[in-house]
Amino acid sequence: MLIQCTKKLLDELGVTPVSQIEEDPLFSWHANLLKVGRKKTVVLVNDRNLYAIVLHGLKAKDMKTIGKLIVQAIRETFEAECIKDEVIEQFLQHSPHIAFSKTKDRTSVARMNKACENVYYFGKLLDNDSINQVEMNLRINGLLAGVGKNDYIYPKEEKYKHLEELAGQPIFQSEAVELKVKLMLERREVWRKIVVPTNTTFPKLHRILQIVFHWKNRHLYDFYIYPINTDGKVIAINQDRPIVNLVCDEEAFHYQGDVPMKMDTGIKLSEYLPAKIVYNYDFGDSWQHTIEVVRVIENFDLNYPICIDGEGAAPPEDVGGEQGYKAFLLITSDKNHQDYEHMLEWGMRQGYREFDKEEINRSLRRV
Repeated sequence: MLIQCTKKLLDELGVTPVSQIEEDPLFSWHANLLKVGRKKTVVLVNDRNLYAIVLHGLKAKDMKTIGKLIVQAIRETFEAECIKDEVIEQFLQHSPHIAFSKTKDRTSVARMNKACENVYYFGKLLDNDSINQVEMNLRINGLLAGVGKNDYIYPKEEKYKHLEELAGQPIFQSEAVELKVKLMLERREVWRKIVVPTNTTFPKLHRILQIVFHWKNRHLYDFYIYPINTDGKVIAINQDRPIVNLVCDEEAFHYQGDVPMKMDTGIKLSEYLPAKIVYNYDFGDSWQHTIEVVRVIENFDLNYPICIDGEGAAPPEDVGGEQGYKAFLLITSDKNHQDYEHMLEWGMRQGYREFDKEEINRSLRRV
């Protein structure tokens, strides 16, 4: 495996670069050293498909074992994408020895720098307790990346194609769960059934729910996890207190009550299922969703979530809670109302639309 480093990174590693050698672009990476939040961060970008791997919080001792850390980061990130173990090993063993050289050309450096910009932009996703930044990797590899002449690719989808070519077989396999997610409204039925891999993290589950309910991801959220009792049945949420509150922002710890609180970063669904989950979004409008397991799917052959059923349009963003939604529906159902056109246009800008499974599933492929 060839790691083509900027001068800054080579100086930090203290290695003498090898002479430029030829390597299959699938096993070649360009790498740069950044300072993000005063912590040393290495960003690697694959030469063939622009797939990025981010290592964060590196210390001097870590630089001495950077090769092992890179391999571990690739393995963990591929595992998070539900790629089969044998495919991961085939990729890593195809080019097992790591060599460090100078960067190849300005085009490759420019593409790497774009990935570095994305790391800065999504800096809140960085996990200070882990060197390998799985959440960051998954997020930035789902973004469009330019490859010249107004042409763009999705790095993760390009990587999937290349791994299938290498392995000569389907590359995905995972355990998944079918979940029914219901928005708690007094007078309307709004729910979705989705299938998600059980290794899905809670931050990613949040992004999935934003898509299936057409929310705009403008507000904070949290999850409450409720236990199961001794006979395996989920305790009703009004009969017991949660076992943990998973939050998305450290500010939440200033308001901690009796329920133990954790940051949701890196925590997977599999760590708590089959417990009932309550998802709260927008603490102003206060949208509460219940999440229950319908069934477990042992051999799921996709690595992205799908929506299989649903009913009802979710309220538009910032409508003012359930009372505001009621007023919105009254106005938009009356073409003679003086605010009809304005409210209809406003609702569309806020993402309001009827349930459309096909549209949702197109978006879920990119999550």
